[in-house]
Amino acid sequence: MEKHKLPDLLMDGVNTAAGGRYNQVNINGVSRINGALSAHTCKCDGVMKLNGDLAAEEIEMNGNLNLKGNLKVGVMKLNGVLSGEGGLRGERCEMDGMLKLKGNCEVEELIGEGVFHVGGLLSAGVIEFGLHGLSEAGEIGVESLVIRKKGNAAWGRLLGGMVPKFKIGLQAKVIEGDTLDLEYTNAEVVRGGTVIIGEGCTIGRVEYTGELTVHPGAHVGKEEKR
Repeated sequence: MEKHKLPDLLMDGVNTAAGGRYNQVNINGVSRINGALSAHTCKCDGVMKLNGDLAAEEIEMNGNLNLKGNLKVGVMKLNGVLSGEGGLRGERCEMDGMLKLKGNCEVEELIGEGVFHVGGLLSAGVIEFGLHGLSEAGEIGVESLVIRKKGNAAWGRLLGGMVPKFKIGLQAKVIEGDTLDLEYTNAEVVRGGTVIIGEGCTIGRVEYTGELTVHPGAHVGKEEKR
């Protein structure tokens, strides 16, 4: 993308625009964009509804993004809620909020806290995430995964209407990775090299090739060293 030859898209207040290719997209307020959007940088303070795919090298979202298509990004900073009908592919996602995707999520790094719902596969090199509600994915495949419980009163007020009973935990059918360090996780199968099953976990079967540590407060149905 030759960003110096592309126009900018600047929107303030309540506006509607067509999709297209831009250098910078800067939105303050409430916007609706009809059609696919690609940009070098995309920053939104407010609410953005996009009827199509979104591709950007850098995204900073402070508010609410509703995406009808797929998201492709280099680096994304999310402070708020991102809801997508498709999937996400990117290098790094830093978040403090909620990520909801019906498709897959494939990133090199997912760092932050809040809640995520991934309908398909969550694939990453590194995930370090603090749970403030009930998060879930169909399957999780990583090199390194660290899950911690981080719930607090402020998040309870924010997510109380969106997360039933504000339960804190991670649910997945299968979690697989080289290094896994879990808390408050419910999974049918956990498979890895070095595995730590921490407090609040309920795991059907753990398969490991290196070392396994199980917290006294966790429940593991079957342990199998390979």
